[in-house]
Amino acid sequence: MTNGALGVLLLGGLALAYAQLGTGGAAGRTSVRTVTATRGAVVAAVSASGAIESSRSRSLNFATSGTVEKIYVKAGDTVSKGDILAKVDDDAARDSLSAAQASYQSAQDDGTSTAQLHAAYVKARNGYREAERAVQGTVLRAPFSGTVTAVNGSVGGSSSAQSSQSGQTAQASTQTASGGFIDLADTGKLQLVGSFTESDVAGLKVGEQATVTFDALPGVTATGKITQIDPTAATSDNVVQYPVTISFTKVPARVRLGQTATVEVETGRAENVIAVPSTAVSTAGGQTTVTLLRGGQQVRTPVEVGVKGTSLTEIKSGVQEGDQLVPPATSTTGGNGFRFFPGGGGPGPGGGR
Repeated sequence: MTNGALGVLLLGGLALAYAQLGTGGAAGRTSVRTVTATRGAVVAAVSASGAIESSRSRSLNFATSGTVEKIYVKAGDTVSKGDILAKVDDDAARDSLSAAQASYQSAQDDGTSTAQLHAAYVKARNGYREAERAVQGTVLRAPFSGTVTAVNGSVGGSSSAQSSQSGQTAQASTQTASGGFIDLADTGKLQLVGSFTESDVAGLKVGEQATVTFDALPGVTATGKITQIDPTAATSDNVVQYPVTISFTKVPARVRLGQTATVEVETGRAENVIAVPSTAVSTAGGQTTVTLLRGGQQVRTPVEVGVKGTSLTEIKSGVQEGDQLVPPATSTTGGNGFRFFPGGGGPGPGGGR
């Protein structure tokens, strides 16, 4: 008798639980999440990331070998065009210049009346000019105004570039011997090279405007334009990408070389059009559709789309301003193994509506 009573109670509990679950499903079917078609602007854009670099930089080296006598700058210094950056001991070079000058003067005195004298004159003249260049090469000058980004040598050392471990660098990254004795960059002319996917780069062209934001500078933006699209792709992890150079048209004061940034290029814009959330638009089998809510019924409707933005999509036909759309439902699985579908449909074990 006791077992029978327990069985009745158990069946009653299961029946109540099922009734409550069914009620919840019915309630879910009467509550449908919708979004509204509005009129406004739709913007499509593509983006990529990269590091800020100078569009004009040089690795500078002495034209004459020797022992470094003086270094006038350090990393981070700003210099003007023609400023002396460093010198090597020029005693040997000047001695050679004096000897070459004497030979040249002698050749001039001898004249060029015969082929032999002319050949001697030309040889002496060229030797003198070469000796002059050797003296000039003992001085390292700035070819343009800019900022010293690295000094890869030291006083008393060779005029050849050395590892920056014995010098100073303006950046945290380690300079190698492949750099110059002194590295110089024009910080007033900056650029960013971003890698765009092959589908994104198809919509880009040289001269287009771009907006740059900086990871370390929230709220700071810069403007630029595309100055180069590499014709050759680079493939990484089976993803084909094309390097695109964006040159800054205006550089914010706080921007520094080496900072990471994101560039965004607008590829399409439509003003005063019917716009719906992009998540409400589906494409399958070559047909694009939305689900409209009409008279309480969900109606799958073909549409013609225009500009496709990240958050909004332009609808050219099939939807009117103010229409209610039902975005595709996303399922979530409860701990009891049932799947619930927001906006309609009761639960079913293991999936399936």
